[in-house]
Amino acid sequence: MAKFKDHWEKIYSTKGVNEVSWTQEVPQTSLDFIRGYNLPRNAAIIDIGGGESKLVDFLLDEGYTNITVLDISAQALAKTQMRLGERAARVRWVVSDVTEFKPEQMFDVWHDRATFHFLTTKEQIEKYIELAASFVNEKGFMAIGTFSENGPTKCSGLEIKQYSEAELEKTLRYHFKKIRCLTEDHITPFKTTQNFLFCSFKKAA
Repeated sequence: MAKFKDHWEKIYSTKGVNEVSWTQEVPQTSLDFIRGYNLPRNAAIIDIGGGESKLVDFLLDEGYTNITVLDISAQALAKTQMRLGERAARVRWVVSDVTEFKPEQMFDVWHDRATFHFLTTKEQIEKYIELAASFVNEKGFMAIGTFSENGPTKCSGLEIKQYSEAELEKTLRYHFKKIRCLTEDHITPFKTTQNFLFCSFKKAA
């Protein structure tokens, strides 16, 4: 996975926040899903591929105290820490490829916007699902956003895997039960449109 790390380190070292397509001022759908879980403010939340996402800012604003942000790029996390200033000390930061991640705790919410669709092989997908299934609490949740069937076929020069609602539900069915899904258009900083599928799941009994 070294080539993927090099790829993302280069992206975050050379491009500003308004020069990458995934920038989102307000991660509204993610916030709506997490709020809908009605969890206590000490619930353990992990943002997979959090990079420069502002989700962590909003979660801190809302009083959540047990937040982990994981990204393959140390540069991305460093930028977010700088943006947060002193508040960065209240977050656990993990530099890792998600398929090589070795969690040290269980999570109540596993959030992923736009990481899962970069996993294009059966082995990668199975590793990811096994990891999430092992480290999401018995009554925990998953909120996941991927490119839909009407979304891009590549991102940042890399191939991605598109998902329909039925396919994502089928992919996760042994470990997570669908709550609801929706599609939405993400408008990039350069005013292009990317169609996303967002789904909310509960850990299967």
